[in-house]
Amino acid sequence: MENPVVKCNVANCTYWAEGNNCNAEAILVEIDAHSKRDFKMEAGSEPYATALEKDRANSIAETCCYTFRPKS
Repeated sequence: MENPVVKCNVANCTYWAEGNNCNAEAILVEIDAHSKRDFKMEAGSEPYATALEKDRANSIAETCCYTFRPKS
């Protein structure tokens, strides 16, 4: 199975690549209601052991990417 193309507009993320592409090995997207949680995840590790929620979002505005890591 081929990996999907993941686009990202957050240029100060470690995984941001030319063409607004995400170079992370794995992506974790959560609902905003969990925005204060610390999933202690490492991008690329699977599965995100503590990210086992089965919540639902009603719109894009209710989601966020936990894979973001600021460039150093």
